[in-house]
Amino acid sequence: MRNELTAKVVTGLKELSIKPTGKENIDQGERALSVVAGSYLLYKSLKNIIDHPFLALHGVAVGGLLLYRGATGICPIYKQLGKDTSDPEAINITETITVNAPRDKVYSFWRELSNLPKFMKHLKSVYEISGTESHWVANTPGNLIELVWNAEITREEEGSYIGWQSLEDSMIENAGKIEFRDTLNGTGTEIHLEIDYFPPAGSVGRGVVSLFNGVFETMIREDIQSFKEYAEAAEFKAYLGVTSTTL
Repeated sequence: MRNELTAKVVTGLKELSIKPTGKENIDQGERALSVVAGSYLLYKSLKNIIDHPFLALHGVAVGGLLLYRGATGICPIYKQLGKDTSDPEAINITETITVNAPRDKVYSFWRELSNLPKFMKHLKSVYEISGTESHWVANTPGNLIELVWNAEITREEEGSYIGWQSLEDSMIENAGKIEFRDTLNGTGTEIHLEIDYFPPAGSVGRGVVSLFNGVFETMIREDIQSFKEYAEAAEFKAYLGVTSTTL
């Protein structure tokens, strides 16, 4: 359905003879995503124009801009900023959280990578292929496309450190490290986490991150911070094998 809508929109844009006013400054991946996102936003906005005219008109304007940039390969905003997405920008995230749980248990939970989507909403699934390699699927804002990549653990110190990076030719390049330390009172765990997303130039993955850069970064930061709340919930306490009154 969405593919048919996209095809119709592209055909319609061609018939309107939209002429670019400058040099292309976005790649094919971002152009495709702009068409999909613009089509969806335009459809939703027009559908709600009677009930919410003010919001709908804003949606139509943004949808029109996305469709223009997708049809022509030119982003007027990027043009004013002097930005060209052939030069990809990385997302760099550094967060530190403290949870009231033993370090060995917290480490074991994070080391079992399939646990991560339980509190990280931007991850759809993670499963381990081998002792060091894993397959990751991430959601983008609006669930317009899935980011898929394989990663390997590059360094591991049991109970205290996990380092990883994506494998070559992944849709999106990802690397990071997690350090686990005892709190000063010795009853909790301080988690220091660094994550880098390096979108490869010219790929759909790079286009996604460029299009949703700020939102995607916010999603990841919120997911990391949400572990503190998750660590106080019944599911994690059951994983620790203790009652709610123990922690």
